[in-house]
Amino acid sequence: MINNQRNSGWALALMVMTICVLSGCNEQTASAPANTSGAELAPYTPVNVQHQLGTTVVEKLPQRVAALDMNEVDFLDQLNVPVTGMPKDFIPHFLGKYRDLADVEDLGSIVQPNLERVHASKPDLILITSLQANHYGELSKMAPTIQFDVDYRDSEAGHIDIIKGHLKVLGEIFGKQQLADDKARELDAKVVQARQVTADRPERALVVLHNNGAFSSFGVKSRYGFVFEALGVKPAGPMVEAGLHGQPISSEFIQQANPDIIYVVDRTAVMERRSTMNAESMGNPLLRQTSAWKNHRVIFVDPEAWYVTAASPTSLRLIIDDVIKGYQL
Repeated sequence: MINNQRNSGWALALMVMTICVLSGCNEQTASAPANTSGAELAPYTPVNVQHQLGTTVVEKLPQRVAALDMNEVDFLDQLNVPVTGMPKDFIPHFLGKYRDLADVEDLGSIVQPNLERVHASKPDLILITSLQANHYGELSKMAPTIQFDVDYRDSEAGHIDIIKGHLKVLGEIFGKQQLADDKARELDAKVVQARQVTADRPERALVVLHNNGAFSSFGVKSRYGFVFEALGVKPAGPMVEAGLHGQPISSEFIQQANPDIIYVVDRTAVMERRSTMNAESMGNPLLRQTSAWKNHRVIFVDPEAWYVTAASPTSLRLIIDDVIKGYQL
């Protein structure tokens, strides 16, 4: 009887010790480092990504991601994915926290990344856009490389869907599907907000880019075509195909088009790191004769959102806010 009790006692003690050990293991798993997600602990399912430059297979959860375009940095930031390296020549204000982070390598410039630095950063995934496409072959030898197929020359066709699609792809790669879906729904809500504002409104608008005193217009077939196609803004004047840098126009052109709203993208402010121009510094006599000027509907937009990025979740939200301002003043 006594022996049986003793044996039962030892069995109970052994069971408690075993549970404690197992509990300790589970606790260790639950309190894993912040950069360790559930996707790391579970078997990783390879992701095949088709893009305009080919097919890229991501065979394991990336731990060191090089993003060579600010749009890509914003995608990662929205999905809470750490960035190992990025160009630091033109960082928009909404990504400013990355500028001085010592553990984020400076990989050169957006248009001309430093390939030696990229290689030295030991990435296991590289994200690019068409601006870095000419380096795809070399980059692919370093790590799986994916191009974000956004069209900077003509964003009319499916710009919003392309952004949401890229969110979904990155969500699958990093095991962040739910967060990616949430971000996509936020974009849908912003687009609905814009279309509710622009619907049935008669105002016609011009999107113009300022570059050291000269102006270019961007119409339906341009990098800002989505402003008209997706957001419902009515274009003013003849909408010639503009492409990447826009159609050079004169002050007379703007006067004759007589837009109700003018959205001004100040490229000079970005490239020369100046303050964004305002109504006083844009005091052209012919521009002052337009309906937009007379009705205080010349909108000096966020140039970093419009010019440096324009194809990422944060920049798109800022662009939509600027578009809506044109109808509220």
